[in-house]
Amino acid sequence: MNIVDTCGWLEYFAAGPNAYFFAEPLEDTANLSVPTLCIYEVFKHVLIQRNKDKALQAAAYMLQGKVIELDASIALEAAKISIDLKLPMADSIILATTRTLDAVLWTQDADFKGIDEVKYIERK
Repeated sequence: MNIVDTCGWLEYFAAGPNAYFFAEPLEDTANLSVPTLCIYEVFKHVLIQRNKDKALQAAAYMLQGKVIELDASIALEAAKISIDLKLPMADSIILATTRTLDAVLWTQDADFKGIDEVKYIERK
């Protein structure tokens, strides 16, 4: 199972220099899980940067994966991760979701660099 961090979704949608890195997990929707937090962050960013239609298109693409809602179990795990790894709230929630699903997290967010279940590429 794969999870792509918000920055990966945005890189892919913008056809940025690292879009190729995120193409494999994003296009394999049968093995893609999407935390609701990522849907929120991507929709908001695209809405601000582009327009409502583009934001809705982005959200519709994201909904092709399996949507994972933030529940109490993930929230508690995220709080522990935040303290242990000194990660911000959103990063902690995404990592907790990844660990709950025994998935791989794809990202270019340096906060995740060096964490076992993370496939990281440096932002260009």
